Amino acid sequence: MTGDAIEGSPDEPSPEPEERSRRYELPILLLMALVAAIVIKSFLVQAFFIPSISMEPTLEVGDRILVCRICVAFSDVRRGQIIVFADPDPTTAPKRGLVGGALHWLGEAIGVAAPQDEDFVKRVIGLPGDVVELNAGKLFVNGTIQDEPYVDRDIDTSPYGPVTVPDGMLFVLGDNRTRSGDSRFEPPRGVGLVPIDVVIGTVFLRVWPPDRIGAP
Repeated sequence: MTGDAIEGSPDEPSPEPEERSRRYELPILLLMALVAAIVIKSFLVQAFFIPSISMEPTLEVGDRILVCRICVAFSDVRRGQIIVFADPDPTTAPKRGLVGGALHWLGEAIGVAAPQDEDFVKRVIGLPGDVVELNAGKLFVNGTIQDEPYVDRDIDTSPYGPVTVPDGMLFVLGDNRTRSGDSRFEPPRGVGLVPIDVVIGTVFLRVWPPDRIGAP
């Protein structure tokens, strides 16, 4: 005697292979996208938001920029480049434990958690061994006056230096010299000299707003 197969009986047809593969397709794609985003942000390119006027007119408040992280791994930082760097005077990180620390790192990597310390964006003026001086609103590097077309706001005529940039350090300035806490000032007023090993990357593109898209 035969009858209808009941649920869970051996006679019930198994799901087709295509249905089983589709069941796992979305989670796998999401995981791959997450891994790709972490790899790109950690090693290749990272986006940043400009919160202050210290780099005006080159970078304005609200601009979004892209930073090449891998560039600093394969080439030296050069004079005139705009860089993003981590706080040279970081605060003590709170104790989060192994799991909490891993989750916070993951949140930073995908952009949903704020970093422990602030990142900064400035222009490289002096490399290790350079002698930097500001006098009457003019910038001198190694005794040579520098052409600075990017500085077109009120000129800060306060004298500074000359100072010699130590090994392993960078001297950075904001393009808006009157409103920039840069290497002329020690923390907390400025950032002081910047260790090369805290440089995150070099700025290569403004991506927002649309009317300002282009190289800075």
